[in-house]
Amino acid sequence: METFNDVIAGPGPVLVDFYATWCGPCKMMHPVLEQVKAALGNRLRIVKVDVDRHPDTAAAHGIQTVPTLVLVRGGEVLWRQSGYLSRPDLMAALDPFLQQPAP
Repeated sequence: METFNDVIAGPGPVLVDFYATWCGPCKMMHPVLEQVKAALGNRLRIVKVDVDRHPDTAAAHGIQTVPTLVLVRGGEVLWRQSGYLSRPDLMAALDPFLQQPAP
């Protein structure tokens, strides 16, 4: 079975959504992430981490607020931002990193 660390250490870009089920902005991000996934397909993997169910993972990544989005490739954090982002804003933030070839 693939672990979280296996996923973020992979060669492709992974967008990690640290969220909580009680968080309103987190609920607003869900359809945005679905739209981004539909638009980008296999160019980006999206993983959701419930901070209440996985507090150690959240703490290991310095998550202090939700939602927090973290873009990782090869175990390296490329970008991170907390709070709600619209689809156009998220696509614009991710675009420069998706243009770069994997190392």
